[in-house]
Amino acid sequence: MRFLRIGPTGAERPALLAADAESAFDLSALTPDIDAAFLAALTPERRAEIAARADAGEFPAIEGRVGAPVARPGKVVCIGLNYRDHAEEAGQPIPAEPVVFLKSSDCVVGPDDEVLVPRGSEKTDYEIELAVVIGATARYLASPEDADAAIAGYTITNDVTERAWQLERGGTWDKGKSCDTFNPMGPWLVTADEVPDPQALGLRLSVNGEVRQNGSTANMIFNVRHVIWYLSQFMTLHPGDVVNTGTPAGVAMGLPNQPWLSVGDVVELQIDGLGSQRQVLGKA
Repeated sequence: MRFLRIGPTGAERPALLAADAESAFDLSALTPDIDAAFLAALTPERRAEIAARADAGEFPAIEGRVGAPVARPGKVVCIGLNYRDHAEEAGQPIPAEPVVFLKSSDCVVGPDDEVLVPRGSEKTDYEIELAVVIGATARYLASPEDADAAIAGYTITNDVTERAWQLERGGTWDKGKSCDTFNPMGPWLVTADEVPDPQALGLRLSVNGEVRQNGSTANMIFNVRHVIWYLSQFMTLHPGDVVNTGTPAGVAMGLPNQPWLSVGDVVELQIDGLGSQRQVLGKA
């Protein structure tokens, strides 16, 4: 199933994408939002019930702006340098363990919302990432295989980054990662049963029509299961949390002329089976 949220910023309604991927059904009669409580209760039986009610025409059509598919994530946990080619272009050794950092959850916006170049920014960059949405509490998982039970589904994120602030302003990454609008998410939350192999997805990102990133999740250093298991040893993952799993090569920082993002640029992202995003860069 593919869930999304439709409506003005701050007033989105929960929705189910129709089979034609061109229309959606309003789920407001079923749940207040696509939030932690909804995800925690999203069992196979619940999915079957929702599908049957949609087929019976119980939910009205809805259209409008598409917001982030998860309401108010508790936290956004990120994995850095998780593709070999990206670590190489960044001039960093292959990590022995996942590199972990956090983004402020209030930098999450919709997939097609404006991304703001921060005031004083010198090096705003892009990163297409497969994001994992947590659907069950994960704490001290015994093995990577146990991660499957904690995953509600997958979506796309753009881990927008101000590189000067990330790397040149005191040695911590978070300040270059958490600016307003720096985590476009969506368009859909695709449930895990519809993504049989998250390690076989193509990822593509272009800027002003020029392809910059063209990779595959097969090239992750630490796969999705390992990442969720690993994080659970250090923090509790709760339903509604989001995990950004890293980006392939091709970011502006790694290109010869370092073509940083500027106001007016158009960034387009796509991951196989998960939909697409399109952002225009504005000024904060």
